[in-house]
Amino acid sequence: MALGQTIRQLRKAQELTQEELAFRSGLHVNYIGGIERGERNVGVKALFSLARGLDVQPSELFSSVTE
Repeated sequence: MALGQTIRQLRKAQELTQEELAFRSGLHVNYIGGIERGERNVGVKALFSLARGLDVQPSELFSSVTE
């Protein structure tokens, strides 16, 4: 859940819609929504795609994950 919240915060800070992030990362918009809601598990490839789409280092996606 914390990972999804971080992705949502980064996306909104850049004023991106889920659709725009999906396009930038090459992932489906429904998958992005599921990740942000904590309903989907995220694979390593998807993490790198999301980081690329958000223009951040992959480690930044884990900045608020404590467990």
